[in-house]
Order: sequence, then structure tokens, then C-alpha cells
Amino acid sequence: MRLAADLPVHREYRLELKTTPAVIRAGTPFDLDLAVRDPDSGAIVRDFEVVHERIFHLFLIGPRLSYFAHEHPERLPSGGFRYRANFPEPGAYRIAADCYPKGATIQFLARTLITSDADLDAIGRTPALTAGAGPQQGANLTVELTTEPAEPVAGKETILFFDLSPANGLEQYLAAWGHMLVASADRIDLIHDHPLYADGGPRVQFNVIFPRERIYRVWVQFQRQGVVNTVAFNVPVKALR
Repeated sequence: MRLAADLPVHREYRLELKTTPAVIRAGTPFDLDLAVRDPDSGAIVRDFEVVHERIFHLFLIGPRLSYFAHEHPERLPSGGFRYRANFPEPGAYRIAADCYPKGATIQFLARTLITSDADLDAIGRTPALTAGAGPQQGANLTVELTTEPAEPVAGKETILFFDLSPANGLEQYLAAWGHMLVASADRIDLIHDHPLYADGGPRVQFNVIFPRERIYRVWVQFQRQGVVNTVAFNVPVKALR
């Protein structure tokens, strides 16, 4: 019997955004409508594979990387999705969608949405992040981070060990022992990942390749006793010499 590859070729789908009202301001709620469109036909995608208990994962990242949200919008009859948003400060927000159209490949699609009261001169500035990986306190969990190597190198694999305490009551959240979103300080590089090694114990391991030399904001989410803990670390990455 001849063997033939039967894997779909990766094609990047398009993420379409619409807000109601059309002009949005910080501190004012608005509806964010999202649709994933086929790159060939332009049609709205209606059929998705379930990934980590959901068909659509939405990430929102604020202009100074102090605001972060991992949400799951409601499905609309049109095939799109809707999320009721309220941006806490003026500026440019990164909107990222993680989804898996049936018959295609997993998509991680990002767009930028700017509030009408944003300082246009500040939009292109990269926020100044201070390197630091000290213990971070969540709602009912303390998280510590160590990396291997101790000084991550761009383009090479870095192992991130997250140590959780207290160790009792840890639970899976959305069918995983943890979720991680990585963003470069300029928010060009975005990575959504899950643990490579985790067994419900107090140490959770993620493996990641940071693309460039700079400081990255790393958000991680762990669930304990029914509460989702979200904490963030700033990880400096040096260039390959």
C-alpha cells in the first residue's frame, strides 16, 4: 500500500472585527463582533473543532501590557462571535483569536483595535518592561518561575518551570493544567501555549522558543479550588551570539 500525506496545507484565515458603536472610547462598554473568514472564498467559517473545551479562544492585550483577558465569546447566528468589552485605558489593543476551522489547520489570528481617545503619538512606542521573575500572587495561588537556561536566548528553546503553592486543590482549567500567553514588549510576537509536562502536581513545565531579543510578558493561568489564577512575569531574552 502506498502511503500519502493527508495533512491540510496551512493557509492563514482572516480575522474580521466590528465594533458597536463604531467609535469606541476607554471606559465605555461596546460590542466586539468577530468573524473568521476563509482565505479563498471569503465566507464566514461556521464549523470549528473543539480545542480545550471551546471552539474560540479570545485574547485581549492592553497598550501597556497591564491589561490581559482570556475570554470565550458567544456564538452568533451568522457564524461569528460577540464579546462585550470595556477597555480600561486609551490606546491600541491587540486582539488575538485561537481557533481550528474544520478541514484546515489551527489558526492564531491577531488584529489591532485603537480607541478614539488614544494618544496617536504614543501608539508606536514600546512599553518599558522591567525584567523580573519573582513570585507572583494570584487569587488563591502563589506562582514562582525559573527558566532553563537562566538567561533565555532568542531562537532557542527555553524551558519555563512554574512552581505553585499551596499544592492542594489544583485542577485542570479548560482541559489543561495551565494556559500561557506570551507577548513581546512591542506586542508583535504573540504565542499561545499549554504545558509540555504536568500531572496535577505543584510544578508545571512549558517549552517555548522566543523569536527575538527583548523582554517578553508571560501570562499564565492555573486553576485551584474552582478559582482561575492569572499572573504575569517579565522575561528578558538575549540575542544568539
